[in-house]
Amino acid sequence: MSLVVQKYGGSSVATAEKIKSVAARIKRTADAGSGVVVVVSAMGDTTDELIELAHAINPHPEAREMDVLLSTGETQASALMVMALHALGAEAISLSGGQAGMRTDRVHRSARILDIDPARLKAELERGRIIVVAGFQGLTEDLDVATIGRGGSDTTAVAFAAALGARCEIYTDVEGVYTADPRVVPDARKLKDISYEEMLELASKGAKVMAPRAVELGSVYNIGILVAHSTKDAPGTLIHGGVDMEGFNRVRGIAHDMDVAKITLRHVPDRPGIAAEIFEPLADANLSVDTIVQNVSENNTTDLTFTIAKNDVKRALPVVNEIAKTIGAKEVVADEKMGKVSIVGTGIQSAPGYAARMFRTLSEAGINIEIISTSEIRITCIVPENSVLDAVRALHAAFELEKVEL
Repeated sequence: MSLVVQKYGGSSVATAEKIKSVAARIKRTADAGSGVVVVVSAMGDTTDELIELAHAINPHPEAREMDVLLSTGETQASALMVMALHALGAEAISLSGGQAGMRTDRVHRSARILDIDPARLKAELERGRIIVVAGFQGLTEDLDVATIGRGGSDTTAVAFAAALGARCEIYTDVEGVYTADPRVVPDARKLKDISYEEMLELASKGAKVMAPRAVELGSVYNIGILVAHSTKDAPGTLIHGGVDMEGFNRVRGIAHDMDVAKITLRHVPDRPGIAAEIFEPLADANLSVDTIVQNVSENNTTDLTFTIAKNDVKRALPVVNEIAKTIGAKEVVADEKMGKVSIVGTGIQSAPGYAARMFRTLSEAGINIEIISTSEIRITCIVPENSVLDAVRALHAAFELEKVEL
């Protein structure tokens, strides 16, 4: 029997009618002869509403209790989905992440998956049942609920597909992966397929269609991931390993992210080990740093700039100020009105002309570049927040991505 893991996002299960529609789609898949494991997100804005409620009660809720609270959103959605399947005459059962065999570490709110024991899943599938798993969550070795961060349901689905040797389908409110956000660029084109590496860069640099950790897992276990619309039968985008990118235009997509803040330590003593003294305390505080730039040393001091998520600034500044005192830096400056725009495509760094065209395009649009970072398949520019959307549109046109063949 073929196996498929399907994931449905919060917008796809936001109302009773949408749950019924998704249940009908799931049943059609099962009736066609596939064993089906479904992973669901919380309904609509449930997670945000629970976070708001928690902070109304306690401005600084404990991470463990937040996980207990937030996990209920996915549990609710999974139970309702099974009720909808039962109403259609299907055999189905809902399971929490822990009941389905997911084990995590103890880092609440951003736990890592340690292991998946698929025994319960296999037993239920052998009974002919459709399994609906609450995404985004697992159990620690202490049997505490731990959530695995935003986008965790995508990661859950890919992890279970890997554990079961199943194919993976991510259903959402868009028809696939586009050359840019179609809400920003109306003539953005849907890609037929894209490599793991390119999708990971797009996702990590702001594209919301897939969680980066899910793409990483897919790459590690060579799980093809189909991204498609939850209510339409249009072909989606397949994320996989062997995309041929020897064509003329190597740029596959434009990603952007408005959730960027810049922190600069000024007049940092320039000595061996100073970077470790700065970034180790940030790592210990579970703060993720993105782009890092260090200026040329002058008078044995230098300026060091890095970017983090805007929501982390309030938590990061006390840590950074303490670091500055410890190392003897002159001051700390934060700017929360930043964003980033990236062009992504296999081989663009080694091919001539792509960086120059990107920089010239932004210059002609009157957009100032504050920081540049690159990888083998990505060029990213940190720009003022109010310039990000103009940058996306200008770059999409400059690289003629509206001409991508479907």
